[in-house]
Amino acid sequence: MLIPHLVLGTAQLGLPYGIANKAGQPDQAVATTIIREAWKSGIREFDTAQGYGDSEKVLGKALAELGFSKEARIISKFDSNLDHLNASDMSRALDESLERLGVRSLYGIMLHREEMLSLWNKGLAKILQAFILSGRVEKIGISVYSPDKAIQALNTEGIIMVQLPTNILDRRFENAGVFKLADEKRKTIYIRSVFLQGLILMNPEEVPDKMDFARPVLEKLESLSNDFGLSRQEMALGYIKSEIPNAHVIFGAETPAQVTWNVECWHKSYPQSLNRLIKEAFKEVNERLLNPTLWSN
Repeated sequence: MLIPHLVLGTAQLGLPYGIANKAGQPDQAVATTIIREAWKSGIREFDTAQGYGDSEKVLGKALAELGFSKEARIISKFDSNLDHLNASDMSRALDESLERLGVRSLYGIMLHREEMLSLWNKGLAKILQAFILSGRVEKIGISVYSPDKAIQALNTEGIIMVQLPTNILDRRFENAGVFKLADEKRKTIYIRSVFLQGLILMNPEEVPDKMDFARPVLEKLESLSNDFGLSRQEMALGYIKSEIPNAHVIFGAETPAQVTWNVECWHKSYPQSLNRLIKEAFKEVNERLLNPTLWSN
């Protein structure tokens, strides 16, 4: 059975990623097994980026070995250090991605930083549109961090996909009406950071001392988890599936078993009554916890 709304994120396949990552970056053989498990589970979309270390190369090699290259829907992102108004540089970067991935075209290509929206009407839209006309890309998107940029992207003609962070603790986009607007515009939302880089799944006592501020929130999560007899993984995925049903949800894995667990959690029945309690319990969460770039400060 296909799972059209689950996407395997492959940052973990190209570099060590996430605060809860204990396995480290998997080798090619393990990465191929992860891709095989995702495919067997019904996942057909894969999220990668030019800036994710060897991710594109590892993904491409796995898909070729398994014979899935032609059917896979791959979404990549441009390196944010590229000169986005230099058509030949952008075209070359796209061709290099296609070569690493071993495919003739991408399901989607995204801008990796919300700041790139400022270049849209300065020539960037035209450059990206040419990639669609050349048959190398089907859809254009952007990865954003802030709700206002998500709204701007959704209101921008030519942008079809918007990737953003959302989870049971971080509901800024939900509160700003971003998902409602996406449905109205018939554009696709890709949700990343559903486990907040693994923090949501950590036991409070495992949290590093420098992140003491996260412990009370995780303890509250653990309490809700115990009350409803659900794992925090089941809660995190169940909330998104229930509250934002049209969104595509990206999750990463360092082992094949993690793919299996996530798919099982996705299929688990989820009580609607829990949504209200989650909204009440985590009404105001400090941005220091929601923004991983602030964790080391």
